Amino acid sequence: MDVPRPFAAKARRRRQFIYAAVGLALLAGVTMGVSKLKPAAPAVDRSGLWIDTVKRGRMVRQVHGIGTLAPEEIRWIPTITDGRVEKILVRPGTPVEADKVVVILSNPTVEQQAFDAEWKLRAEEAQYHNLEVTLQSQVLDQKANTAKAEQDAEDSRMKAETDLELEKLGVLSDQARKLSSGSSRQLSIRADIEEQRYTNAQKQLEAQLAAEKAKVEQARAIYELQLKQKNMLKVRAGMNGILQELTLNGNTLQEGQQVPAGTTIAKVANPNRLKAELKIPETQVKDVQLGQPAEVDTHNGVIEGKVVRIDPSVQNGTRTVDVALIGGPPPGAVPDLSVDGTIDLERIADAVFVGRPTYGQEKTTIGLFKLEGDGTVAVRVRVTVGRSSVNTVEILGGLKEGDQVILSDVSRWDQYDRIRLN
Repeated sequence: MDVPRPFAAKARRRRQFIYAAVGLALLAGVTMGVSKLKPAAPAVDRSGLWIDTVKRGRMVRQVHGIGTLAPEEIRWIPTITDGRVEKILVRPGTPVEADKVVVILSNPTVEQQAFDAEWKLRAEEAQYHNLEVTLQSQVLDQKANTAKAEQDAEDSRMKAETDLELEKLGVLSDQARKLSSGSSRQLSIRADIEEQRYTNAQKQLEAQLAAEKAKVEQARAIYELQLKQKNMLKVRAGMNGILQELTLNGNTLQEGQQVPAGTTIAKVANPNRLKAELKIPETQVKDVQLGQPAEVDTHNGVIEGKVVRIDPSVQNGTRTVDVALIGGPPPGAVPDLSVDGTIDLERIADAVFVGRPTYGQEKTTIGLFKLEGDGTVAVRVRVTVGRSSVNTVEILGGLKEGDQVILSDVSRWDQYDRIRLN
């Protein structure tokens, strides 16, 4: 017969509890250990990566920009007077000379004013010549009177001298001699007066002619101004070059359109003197200086140049840098042609450098994958970069000469510190 044993049941329950606690502890430890395991290194196709080797030597810092060719010599042609487009003689793209008529305008008011001014000038000139003849005739009459008075005075003087001799001989009375002498003095005074009148007549002629000549010159100036405005209805190129534009308010100029005075309707450029207008990111312009050498790729040849102007304003995150072309543009280069340009900022004689990664700014610390061993594994390292160029960047720390690094975008592997290359 079995005897009840209550202590054995308690011991069995205690053992079960201990086994359960140990099992839970083991399970928690395994779970924690698994959670701390690093994710397995992903496999990456090597052919799709950009891998470069760290080098040491001379590094040329450059900045790159895209832009267009623009003429150095441009002439914008405005209209001087209001007018209607009567005829367009030259179309854009045509070579022109400075005096070439591009557009003919018509303005009846301007033409009538020029006609009236011409006839006013002719009338003033006729008035001047008429006055000149009249005054000259008066001067001549006065000259004749003066000559007659001088002759009468001379005759009277000679008679007075004769009468004086006759008086001495007793032939002529004293009274008669005094009469002839008084007459001589009177005629002499009259001759002096007539001489003064002749002098005054000459001065009066000059004064009146000067006043009338001023009217003629005024009429001539008005006529020349009106004639110039009339001639300005023939819009000329103003310089030798190529007619670039023929527009009105942004649209192509058409015959029959009314053009207000002062409106720019044409643009002429010299195609033999072009410059490159490069758009450089505003963060890179700080090192660009006037006179720095540059190269401009017109896609039909590369030509050397130098920086001649830096636009102080920022537009859409870029600043415009003008590069003068040395030696002239290559064949086929025309204004508004798209170009690429690089500007040499400085030449570093001895630098550790590598190809420029697709991310990261200069003078910062970035993460790059460095190849290890046989090149089948890449490990993330912290790299300090310095000055950058178009295609290269200076290495200040984290890499040494001969190291190979991945320069492609690795953001998809940010959670990994190692990758395997296939």
